[in-house]
Amino acid sequence: MAAPSQPQKSTYDVIVIGAGIQGSFTAYHLAQRHKDTLLLEQFLLPHSRGSSHGQSRIIRSAYPQEYYSRMMPESFRLWQQLEAETGTTLYRQTGLVLLGPPGEPELEACRRNLGVDEVLDASALAKCFPGFRMQAGQVAVLDSTAGVLFADRALRAVQEVFRRHGGTLRDGEKVLHIEPGATVTVTTTAGVYKAPRLVITAGPWTGAFVEQLGLHLPLQPLRIDVCYWREKQPGSAGLGSVSPCFLTLGLSQAPHGIYGLPSIEYPGLMKVCHHHGSPIDPEKWDQVPSSAPRPDITVLSSFISSYLPRLETQPAVMETCLYTNTPDEDFILDRHPKFSNIVIGAGFSGHGFKLAPTVGKLLCELSLGEQPSYDMAHFAITRFPGVLGAAQ
Repeated sequence: MAAPSQPQKSTYDVIVIGAGIQGSFTAYHLAQRHKDTLLLEQFLLPHSRGSSHGQSRIIRSAYPQEYYSRMMPESFRLWQQLEAETGTTLYRQTGLVLLGPPGEPELEACRRNLGVDEVLDASALAKCFPGFRMQAGQVAVLDSTAGVLFADRALRAVQEVFRRHGGTLRDGEKVLHIEPGATVTVTTTAGVYKAPRLVITAGPWTGAFVEQLGLHLPLQPLRIDVCYWREKQPGSAGLGSVSPCFLTLGLSQAPHGIYGLPSIEYPGLMKVCHHHGSPIDPEKWDQVPSSAPRPDITVLSSFISSYLPRLETQPAVMETCLYTNTPDEDFILDRHPKFSNIVIGAGFSGHGFKLAPTVGKLLCELSLGEQPSYDMAHFAITRFPGVLGAAQ
């Protein structure tokens, strides 16, 4: 799908920079609204340089923040709509176990937002997740709606429907310059494009783009070790593809949280990751030496030894993903404070994939100058001090 050397067309209604899951869903909604939309991607598709690759992501209704939990029913509905549009299975319901100390504030908030009363003890948890050993004094909450999204498949599906609705997707085109104005001009390695509206959803590269536009956002790209752990004895850990996902909240040995998914990518291997990573320049992500220290592996090995004793304590497969974190780990979904026809979606902080259908809708609404469907206060650029000063 590499872009030809001479673009056939240079003017669009909207340009979206970044064809990860957020940008692709933004473009999908714009195309469904009959907007002539160009979706630009710097790498040849598919690629593993950003935050949307890999085969699986957790989807869950459970959120401690009510503003996310309110968005989840629509996200589930839009994922189901995409499945219907493409005739592709994108979601497998497995349930999700949320684990933490009793009374832990985020765990209690998840329970309230789910509307469930039951808290599981060790024996109740063992019935639905026999390979998991809860520690003394801890409790669990079950989100029965949760499951696994098939990430690579989902990204292909939304891009397919975008093109089906007349959208243009050009990969292998790196954006070199953005010139703001009533008409925004975007210069790439293959051409120059113009549109009255621009949406930037460039993941770890977003910070550099908005710096061009006089805006300094506190975005921190992180390299995440995505680890897969082998069963000590095949079939012993109960890791079948429909066994539950899990997520820890408030554990002292995992201050940033640990999450796990059933055996899907690699038979007999469970995906268990620390929700944290090492700061990285996205342009140099592949220059990290293999000998570089990986403290997150130590955290995970200790956790697995205690909580998942039927797994080996060293990862069998290690892959890499990039998060782009904000200081409060809430998204940025907002118009540029100086150029209102430029919209920014960024800082998804490792929990944005499940919400991408709704985020794409919100970015579409912002781009079209409409009143967003949800309260956007938690996603505003102006919540960060000092950002506006750079944009004046």
